[in-house]
Amino acid sequence: MDKADKQQEPLTKTLSQSGIFDPIRPHLEALDAFLDEQVEVFAPVTRPLVRYTFSHRGKRLRPALVFFSGWREEAVNPMLVRAAAIVELIHLATLVHDDVLDDAQIRHASPTLFAKYGSHTAVLLGDAILAHALNLMAEFDSVELCRATATATRKICDGEIWQTSERGNAGLSIDDYFRIIQMKTGELFEVSALLGAMLGGNGAERGKACAVFGRALGRAYQIFDDLVDFLGTEESIGKTLGTDLASGKYTLPIILFLKRKTDAERAALVAEIAAGTLAPEILAEQMNAAGVFDECRDYFMKEVETAREAVAPYAEEFGSKQLLALADFVVSRVDKFFAARG
Repeated sequence: MDKADKQQEPLTKTLSQSGIFDPIRPHLEALDAFLDEQVEVFAPVTRPLVRYTFSHRGKRLRPALVFFSGWREEAVNPMLVRAAAIVELIHLATLVHDDVLDDAQIRHASPTLFAKYGSHTAVLLGDAILAHALNLMAEFDSVELCRATATATRKICDGEIWQTSERGNAGLSIDDYFRIIQMKTGELFEVSALLGAMLGGNGAERGKACAVFGRALGRAYQIFDDLVDFLGTEESIGKTLGTDLASGKYTLPIILFLKRKTDAERAALVAEIAAGTLAPEILAEQMNAAGVFDECRDYFMKEVETAREAVAPYAEEFGSKQLLALADFVVSRVDKFFAARG
């Protein structure tokens, strides 16, 4: 493994090694056990598919937001574990659907469910997992919690529909890009932090602060993910890259690059992207030379600063300290990708 590959180690691995999750290891273990139990809820024919999906567990960022936002003591809180399972199930369901939409073959360094079993099975399984998540949510007594989760889930779908409807639209504005990523990514980060704060009994004001933190971190993470599509490698990231460009989705790097072009240059570039004749690595080199990645990082840092400022009044409380550490870690990962860029 060369220097660049070491700097682009999967976020899952480096996050696990960072020590940030150490205080919530018992919670994460309880979450794994809870999810394993949920496999048996599904019909026998469906269980192997659910088990396969659950076996490729990712970064656990959303459950971490639940646990840190709801942190009051070290003892495992079963309500927080259930809430973390709910947001993780919603996330997994969206990933299963995303892989169908993007024709993605690899995720977490393994074949996607779509690649193994086809689109019909993947779509139906994503629906089943999503339905089970909302069923678990309904077991909470709070209508407010159920409403917040259901609303976030609906907005995630709205965001994906909006982004899909904009495929091939080279005129997508930066404002609309941010509205889309708020819906498709920011909403679940936000509701994860909100659920944690509410179930942890940490008060309405801190709950609002945690929600703002989650929303901004989610948007920052999506910018990071869009950058990785150009700066990463499939070997180091463990998933299919370049799917956005191939499917005509214009993310922040492309939007910013097109803004630097004349009308004629923009039309030529859009034609090359649509025809698939522009090699992604060549495009990345051109965007890098034009300062696009640096500008993306500026947008990323604005979101991170919004997240940090939201919980700054609670910075001495343990859960908030860990949220801030999580933000710092995501920044460090972006910096490593920039260092690998050279």
